[in-house]
Amino acid sequence: MGSVADYLAHLEVERRMSPHTLDGYRRDLDCLQAYATAQGLDVDTLHTEQLRAFIASEHRRGLSPKSLQRRLSACRSFYRWLLRHGRIAANPAQPIRAPKAPRKLPQVLDPDEAKALVEVPTDAPLGLRDRALLELFYSSGLRLSELCALRWRDLDLTGGMVTVLGKGSKQRTVPVGSYARAALGEWKKDQRPSADDAFIFPGRNGPLTSRAVQLRLRTLAQRQGLFKRVHPHLLRHSFASHVLESSGDLRGVQELLGHADISTTQIYTHLDFGHLSKVYDAAHPRAKRKKG
Repeated sequence: MGSVADYLAHLEVERRMSPHTLDGYRRDLDCLQAYATAQGLDVDTLHTEQLRAFIASEHRRGLSPKSLQRRLSACRSFYRWLLRHGRIAANPAQPIRAPKAPRKLPQVLDPDEAKALVEVPTDAPLGLRDRALLELFYSSGLRLSELCALRWRDLDLTGGMVTVLGKGSKQRTVPVGSYARAALGEWKKDQRPSADDAFIFPGRNGPLTSRAVQLRLRTLAQRQGLFKRVHPHLLRHSFASHVLESSGDLRGVQELLGHADISTTQIYTHLDFGHLSKVYDAAHPRAKRKKG
């Protein structure tokens, strides 16, 4: 087994990385391995200039700055692991900087749009399930994978809390709002789960799949008259933006979202300031110069 395969096994077994993230690391490191082999080099002994040439070749191949950042991040992590295990003397990826990517602000629903989306009719086929799913997404800001994996034992309807297993197998407990609790209570009454370890949102074989949720959400958004590109993470973005806008508590939002690094959460401060700018432009008598 080569060093790349050893490292990927470490990520899967010891770090318990999600399959989606692991696939990303595998693709990036497979590209590095292929480049080294084509150059007649050993991937373990690449030095900084050779690694810089690899990143430059990927750039010439048309990779976006964001993809290059991700590829370089995978290389840094791989060589950091080799260094920690005494297989190399220095991390050749450390001095290399990827090109800056323009930072896109996540789109969000405004509170009226979010309300229109989650309030799906409960008398429609699967209406109780859909209402419970959407209310929980927006109430607690869960990731799609977290929501799909939920079992009834993870949910405390009386206390209004839900415990989820996030990235890196980190557990966190977040509040569940009153509307979501009511919707989940109705769904549980209708579903009548046979055991506490039953999935809250079951599919045909196990939990409802991420793809099924994505497709369902798109359909429901159109039915509710929303013609934005509505996807599960949009509800998480909306949750974070609305909580931050009302509270101003960045650390609190970081904890609720389960972000390891607060810099990930800080992007929502830009959304908040964008809202404030609109309020200022609309309300301040001298915010804009008069035309002509």
